[in-house]
Amino acid sequence: MALQDMPHYASSAMDGWVVNGTGPWIPAEPGTRLAPHQASPIVTGGLIPPGGKAVLRSENAVLAEDDDGLPILTTGGSARPGEPRTGQHIRKAGEEALEGDLLVAAGVELNPAHLALAALGGYDELRVQGKPLVRLLLTGSEVVAQGLPVPGQVRDTFGPQLPAVVTMLGGIPGGQQKIGDSYPEWLAALEDVVPEVPGVPDLPADVVITTGGTGPSGTDHLRRAVAELGGRLLVDGVAMRPGHPAVLAELPDGRFVLGLPGNPLAAMMALCTVGAPLLAALGHGTMPAVQQVPSGTVIEPDPGRTRLMPFRLLYGMASPAQHTGPGMMRGLASADGVMVVPPHGVQLGEPVPAFALPWGPPIPAPEATPAKAKPKSGRAAAKPPAGPVDWSALLG
Repeated sequence: MALQDMPHYASSAMDGWVVNGTGPWIPAEPGTRLAPHQASPIVTGGLIPPGGKAVLRSENAVLAEDDDGLPILTTGGSARPGEPRTGQHIRKAGEEALEGDLLVAAGVELNPAHLALAALGGYDELRVQGKPLVRLLLTGSEVVAQGLPVPGQVRDTFGPQLPAVVTMLGGIPGGQQKIGDSYPEWLAALEDVVPEVPGVPDLPADVVITTGGTGPSGTDHLRRAVAELGGRLLVDGVAMRPGHPAVLAELPDGRFVLGLPGNPLAAMMALCTVGAPLLAALGHGTMPAVQQVPSGTVIEPDPGRTRLMPFRLLYGMASPAQHTGPGMMRGLASADGVMVVPPHGVQLGEPVPAFALPWGPPIPAPEATPAKAKPKSGRAAAKPPAGPVDWSALLG
């Protein structure tokens, strides 16, 4: 709400002279009360003195002398007859808002103009809804961050992408930590409430996102560490591929731990389907609606599992992208979205649920089916096409 009138005083909208009455005018000292037929110099934004009725623009003012050699102000230049009119070039007090007027409604996502408006309204601080601070815990002794990996090593795909995705999903990246595969390292990293990471907020994380360690092998320690810290598992695996080993846990101090699978594509699918709702809820955001897209190919059943398939839109139909193995990124990098294929599969042209990628545009809404036109008398109706064409073979 406006804490005072905006503007809170009448001011000049131009450099020039503030005048009282019609000219010619006798110049007076700036800021003094103006009697009729007096004028004083003023700059843009300057306070209109008592008695000021209008502002004469500097380019339309002529300062001369009368017959007695005293200074006198008259109009000139491009001034029109009768200028300045009463109130001309004066910004009236309260013309933008009056004290108590609503400036920014609750629940609005603030933009730079909102901040400027709040400052004009008299605010030094604004109460805003928070965003979750997200700390990244990257694991794996075989992971290298630079150069070409040798056999037995893999490049780090999470460090370069996860901070940006966290921001897109409404979180605040709170730094990242790299550890190996031992259980003591896992336990110590999850125990550390405020990590010493340069350049990040010195605050406890709301969410810790881990990579790897969610499987059943001897180097997968997430569940054991959560249990030892007194936490509880909220989601222990999802019947989907890729991304089925995803884990969501809650620690006694209120932190959430999102365990992403170690494979890059599987991790991104888990982040989009489990992490996105979590960050949206903690950040007071909303999830985009799941859209329906027509399938550009037949997808065979896979009983018991939902499949998340990155797809390309081709002629309005969604065809699965190539190079979408759990450890691949190539297909996702060129995808237009992700199809949510039910266990019973889909037929060619059948609508299938789909969601947009955090960095991509929304999934376009399906076009409404036009009403069928009645055939003209005496002429046979044209046969409808045999069905949608499978364009998936054209996708590279």
